[in-house]
Amino acid sequence: MVPDTISTDSAKRLRVAVTVRGTVQGVGFRPFVYRVARSENLDGWVLNDRDAVRIEIQGNGHSIGRFLNHLRAQSPPPIEITHIETSEVPYQDSSTLPTGFAILSSDAAAPPGPTIPADLATCPECLAEILDPEQRRYRYPFTNCTHCGPRWSIIESLPYDRPRTSMRTFSMCADCQAEYDDPLDRRFHAQPIACPQCGPRLKLLSGEGAVMATGDQALREAVAALQAGRIVALKGLGGFQLLADATRSEAVSRLRQRKLRPDKPLAVMMPDLPTARRYCQIDDHQAALLRSPAAPILLVKRLADSPGNCALADSVAPGNPWLGVMLPYTPLHHLICRDFPFPFVCTSGNLSEEPMATSTAEAVQRLGAIADCLLTHDRPILRPVDDSVARLDDQRLQILRRARGFAPLPIRLHQPEPTILAVGGHLKNTVAMNVGDQVIFSSHIGDLDNLSSLAVHRRAIEDLIRFFAVRPARVACDLHPDYLSTRLAEQLATAWEVPLIRVQHHHAHVAACVAEHQLEGPVLGFAWDGTGYGTDRTVWGGEILMGTESGFCRVAHLRTFPLPGGDAAAREPRRSALGILSELLGDRAGAYADRWFTSSEGATLLAALRRPGLFPRTSSLGRLFDAVAVLCGLPDRVSYEAQAAIDLEFAVAPGVQESYPLTLTDGDPAIGDWEPMIRCVLDDLANGVQTGTIAAKFHNGLADWAVEVARRFGCPQIVLSGGCFQNRVLQSRVRQKLRAAGFRVFTHQSVPPGDGGIALGQIFIAAKQYKD
Repeated sequence: MVPDTISTDSAKRLRVAVTVRGTVQGVGFRPFVYRVARSENLDGWVLNDRDAVRIEIQGNGHSIGRFLNHLRAQSPPPIEITHIETSEVPYQDSSTLPTGFAILSSDAAAPPGPTIPADLATCPECLAEILDPEQRRYRYPFTNCTHCGPRWSIIESLPYDRPRTSMRTFSMCADCQAEYDDPLDRRFHAQPIACPQCGPRLKLLSGEGAVMATGDQALREAVAALQAGRIVALKGLGGFQLLADATRSEAVSRLRQRKLRPDKPLAVMMPDLPTARRYCQIDDHQAALLRSPAAPILLVKRLADSPGNCALADSVAPGNPWLGVMLPYTPLHHLICRDFPFPFVCTSGNLSEEPMATSTAEAVQRLGAIADCLLTHDRPILRPVDDSVARLDDQRLQILRRARGFAPLPIRLHQPEPTILAVGGHLKNTVAMNVGDQVIFSSHIGDLDNLSSLAVHRRAIEDLIRFFAVRPARVACDLHPDYLSTRLAEQLATAWEVPLIRVQHHHAHVAACVAEHQLEGPVLGFAWDGTGYGTDRTVWGGEILMGTESGFCRVAHLRTFPLPGGDAAAREPRRSALGILSELLGDRAGAYADRWFTSSEGATLLAALRRPGLFPRTSSLGRLFDAVAVLCGLPDRVSYEAQAAIDLEFAVAPGVQESYPLTLTDGDPAIGDWEPMIRCVLDDLANGVQTGTIAAKFHNGLADWAVEVARRFGCPQIVLSGGCFQNRVLQSRVRQKLRAAGFRVFTHQSVPPGDGGIALGQIFIAAKQYKD
């Protein structure tokens, strides 16, 4: 806002210094400022600073007021202004200074700030160009401007200019250079600027790497392959993607078989919004998000197949009432969709659990056996940037995977802190580092289960250190001693001779939500997930923590139960069910074991369960979900994380108000005893109650328990974090009941509720310890 001391409602001549923060660099903001200043006949200048855009304007108060209001109210996307600071400075006599408004060069020697732009979806102007035969960029798949195109995926170092990107090897032609140099052109200083005469080119390869076609013919032949039901590997914005016709069951099944992804839902690219609305319920808020510069994969409700629609293959998202939908977000996607105006699967170019391939050579090696052909190009991708996944929750964005369009945009802390590097956890990993009061996240990395993922993890850390030319004052990691991220953090802290802060997993979950919402004072945090290493060296996951400035206290948790096989239970929910039943029924659990194991397997596990201490014990709500799912007849072995729990969520019958009891003991910490709940589940199963009713009563019981816990501890601020809160039904019912009971409830929006968000919590906690 403009301070009251600056009078912009008069004709008095003023000079005003303006600092603008937000997404304002690399997105065409300076040319926008230039045009507005010129339209108001203001003198002055604009330049990019390390962490903001600085402006000085001079003219009459009325014009300056209109200029500032224009910045606030009419900045075009993808510009997002978060703060405008103004102050009056001495007026400068125009007789001794040049008149007019200028875009000044940035100070290349200044230390870099957290202003790296994200990759952006194709803007309407560029889309119109590639579809207009009269334009020189007609059907050119690498068209971009300051409002759209690659950013984070092509930056090698800061400051962000062409010689420091993967476009440095492409010399601009005279026409592109003229656009690049013109402040009134939307391609002014658009670093990836290109055209058919001087930019990257397409090439179509066979699975073995032989050249099949080049240029526009490569695109047309790739579309023909898609139309014929074949699988196409596409070099996209931040890595390779695998495409297959989503209406052909045989094509989707072949992709699943080759990719080793038998069950996990696949994302679908729709050619346009009207087509998407024929398949899914999409309101105006969702439509705006799909069409936004971030253009994430959005989870939307599926519609029943209707006449005239080519039905999606059941194997796209088997048994799932939701569909991950995206619209084309690069010129190459748009051109494919123009030639193939049907839904197609668009999924990460990798084998299941591996990082995306980013180079053509790597794609031929890793994807040649999956794809029938590869549509590639010669613009290098410097780091993998996967598609973001989001949903609208309570009419607000909730990011479930933070990647393209959102990373590496910063998240602001309450106040500046010494630089801390957080290496994240083991699953759904991201790394983060703060520069002052802003936390910069890497793109989604994934599970650190293989050497390729570990290499991407290390590269992400090196990127942050190199980009911002800092050496962290501290390194933060998970408390788990055997996480590979923890071991790397130990090495880095030793090499840099800085303290290593080990942060308990669920404390980090709660702290991430606190940091995101800049909360102050005590909070009661519900941290519900599949697994996390506890301070008592057991497996936590159904935690209620009281968080204060000085740390946290575990005030309540679920009753523990044995987990036969330890980590194997995550992919075999039958193990969680057997662990609970063995504790509940003793030898009578053998009758259930026979349903899920061979007689010898069951006997061996039951005998081992009789020996205390042989298996780890867990308080995990995720594993409790697994156990109830298996009891209800849902899959006892799964191919991806939380599959059984997700199936239980989808089974919830509408309109069920009853709930199962989950009693809360009077101990310290208080214990949520699941025994009455599981006995009620078994009774309902014996009486033929439908799975949907059981699933609903289970979710309702957890929500009721949350209210009971909250009332016991009486903290008005409550945060919900952890992977279990990706369950839409659970998050909604817990939040609604807590709000109805008078509590202020905070959930994640800008960072994922799962492990993809804990790096923020690690930084927040390490910063607090830094002050102690």
